[in-house]
Amino acid sequence: MLTSLSIQNYALIDQLLMKPSSGLNMITGETGAGKSIMLGAVGLLLGNRADTKVLLFEDKKCIVEGVFEIGEYGLNEFFEQQDLDYESTCIIRREISPSGKSRSFINDTPVLLDFLKFLGSKLMDVHSQHDTLQLGSGSYQLSLIDAFAQSKAELRAYQEDFKKFKKLQKEFQEIQNKAQELQKEADFNQFQLEELSSLSLQEGEQDELESSQEVLENAEEIKMKINEMLNLFEDEQFGIIQGLTQVKHGLESLEKLAHKFAPLKERFQSLFIDLKDLSETLSDEEAGVEVDFDRLEETRDRLSKIYQLQKKHGLPTVEDLMALERELADKVFQFQNLDETLEAAKNNLKLSEEAVLKSGKALTKKRSACFATFQKEMEALLVELGMENSKLQVELNSIAPTSNGMDEVELLFSANKGTSLQPLKKVASGGEFSRLLFAIKYLMADKMAMPTLIFDEIDTGISGEVALQMVRMMKEISGRHQVICITHLPQVAGKGDVHYFVYKDNSSHKTISKIKELSADERVLELAKMIGGANPSDSALKSAKELLRV
Repeated sequence: MLTSLSIQNYALIDQLLMKPSSGLNMITGETGAGKSIMLGAVGLLLGNRADTKVLLFEDKKCIVEGVFEIGEYGLNEFFEQQDLDYESTCIIRREISPSGKSRSFINDTPVLLDFLKFLGSKLMDVHSQHDTLQLGSGSYQLSLIDAFAQSKAELRAYQEDFKKFKKLQKEFQEIQNKAQELQKEADFNQFQLEELSSLSLQEGEQDELESSQEVLENAEEIKMKINEMLNLFEDEQFGIIQGLTQVKHGLESLEKLAHKFAPLKERFQSLFIDLKDLSETLSDEEAGVEVDFDRLEETRDRLSKIYQLQKKHGLPTVEDLMALERELADKVFQFQNLDETLEAAKNNLKLSEEAVLKSGKALTKKRSACFATFQKEMEALLVELGMENSKLQVELNSIAPTSNGMDEVELLFSANKGTSLQPLKKVASGGEFSRLLFAIKYLMADKMAMPTLIFDEIDTGISGEVALQMVRMMKEISGRHQVICITHLPQVAGKGDVHYFVYKDNSSHKTISKIKELSADERVLELAKMIGGANPSDSALKSAKELLRV
């Protein structure tokens, strides 16, 4: 329920504050005073787009704020999904800066316009004489039928099946596309796999082969160089080891003479050990180096094959070639099991399609079961609204499965005896359409769970007893829902719980619109003006009091 509406710097409105009652609120005013401008501002709260043209003063920001009581509307989950703070009092705000930038807030948290639009759709339902396009829409008519048929559970079950079906359909198409690619590449992939597999590649082997090749190619020179160094190390008379042994004995003698030379001896001992170890390692390396032309040829041949494959596939390492081998093996495996995979996917898709058709038929059955009752209740309401000869019919056509079912509905309407039923979008008369639209809103008010309903001059083109019947029905709706009605008929305005008057103020350099809640005496005068003009007669005042039952 809307508890407060604040509008600043919007169109003709400078500052406006309205606190509607929970029941039936009437808004009247002269033409052009700003009644519909208010609805434009409310539209901003519902997620409608806006630009700087709405600014009354171009250097100031436009702010529209609505305060709603939402504790009974089951919106906790929506707030949780959007990571918004939930409170039973919800504040929705739109701001439009002079630069044209628009911002939306829910409980002071910035949100995307789509979030605002979704929340607004749960809080308010705005209908006017200009709603022909919406009412003529097939999707809107289908939503009416679903609401009247109370088919929410069947629709949810169908949509879950349909969602699964679309997912499996996409997967099956992807498998088919992949199968075609694999089919084209099958022989080539098999050849490349065999070419890679024949080498039995091992991780790190390229570095080992390249190092081995270096040694084998220079084996004779390596052995000669090592032997030269070993001779320098190991010569019995002049070798490094022999000389260092003498140095070792000398340091041991120095240590005995003075302890200060002990550290020098220890340093030397460490170096001596390292040099002996180096000599032994060189000896081992020399023993391991062989002049083996056959092995060199094998190494060169294997490296050549590795280099060729790396160049062919544009890959720098053996590990990359091994990864490609695994990828090709996977593709070959998939191709070899292609028929089985496709058959499994096809069977899953078929089962899913059968589930969609089954739940779709259940949804169709639930919808079509309400047609007769819907038609009967609508025609009865239209009789009450002065359309005794009107006829309404729901036409159902079967279509391929969509996200909303397998049905296409069209509401056909005839206002007069002897005229053929026509689609609603072809209904021309403003008065007939207003009554038809109102009858739908009256019938659907509870079923579509709209907390606040706004009627913008929905009584256009009607008068007299029909207008009184319409406002009686509004009054009935307002017992369960908040209703705000913009009207030009005094007999309608007189039945409101609260009466607001919109007027122009020309006291400043710019004309601005203002609104005020009328007192009992002000209501009498305003209704009298609506009946008899700017200077109402005594009879107009009397009629106004009768309308108010004063």
